[in-house]
Amino acid sequence: MLTITQALYDQLVAHARADHPDEACGMVAGPVGTGRPERFIPMLNAARSPTFYEFDSQDLLKLYRDLDDRDEEPVIVYHSHTATEAYPSRTDVTYANEPGAHYVLVSTADTDGAGEFQFRSYRIVDGVITEEEVRVVAAY
Repeated sequence: MLTITQALYDQLVAHARADHPDEACGMVAGPVGTGRPERFIPMLNAARSPTFYEFDSQDLLKLYRDLDDRDEEPVIVYHSHTATEAYPSRTDVTYANEPGAHYVLVSTADTDGAGEFQFRSYRIVDGVITEEEVRVVAAY
């Protein structure tokens, strides 16, 4: 299960909406070994595409150095889908290289009639996608 604060949840959704119609992407870091998402890190979609996202390699290198310096790790890797449901594509599965991370997808398309966005979380390990419950809390 992913437990996330309302503030972080709101930031992820706001980033997805702000970058629409392009896909948004980023991470949420947390202290190594805690599994607790704390620091919101929006990234630039280097592909600037409505159907694909890509982290800029230089930005990603800087981010991982910063994470090391802060004794943090990626707890959430997120991106948005702009025209499809919040479910990992084949490309998303290929890019999933953080086996300990939660992969959050925010869809800015109303694909299920439930509203203008979906917020879903997955574990992706060795190409296997497992959806998990998301619990939104006021604070940890």
